[in-house]
Amino acid sequence: MDATVKALFDAALAARASAYAPYSRFGVGAAVRGAKGGVYAGCNVENAAYPVGTCAEAGALAAMCLAGETRAVEVVVMGWRVGTDGADAPLCTPCGGCRQRLREFMAPDALIHCAGPTGILRTFTMDELLPFGFGPENL
Repeated sequence: MDATVKALFDAALAARASAYAPYSRFGVGAAVRGAKGGVYAGCNVENAAYPVGTCAEAGALAAMCLAGETRAVEVVVMGWRVGTDGADAPLCTPCGGCRQRLREFMAPDALIHCAGPTGILRTFTMDELLPFGFGPENL
């Protein structure tokens, strides 16, 4: 894993440790690299009023925007059951809503790395995760 992906991985891993997931018990962390080089992390935050929670990717994108960046070039996403070591972690890809959220800020060829606790499990392009996606250039 190269140094830039390692920085994203470490930020996503740290964010996942802060996930608030008392209902699903599935903690997710995400880290986004902005076009200017900043690394921005987020974790999932659930809510008793179920649909009101937020995804880790949304938190990372919000942190990026707060820092004044509006383009993302690379993402690491990871998730597994709280209270486990993640050894049998499933491939955790962004949900459909987050795929669209990421597409707002990422080019079709931007990389999304899906990780477990020990490293990257699989890498996709934005276009692979959201083929024929609708982005800002479509307006």
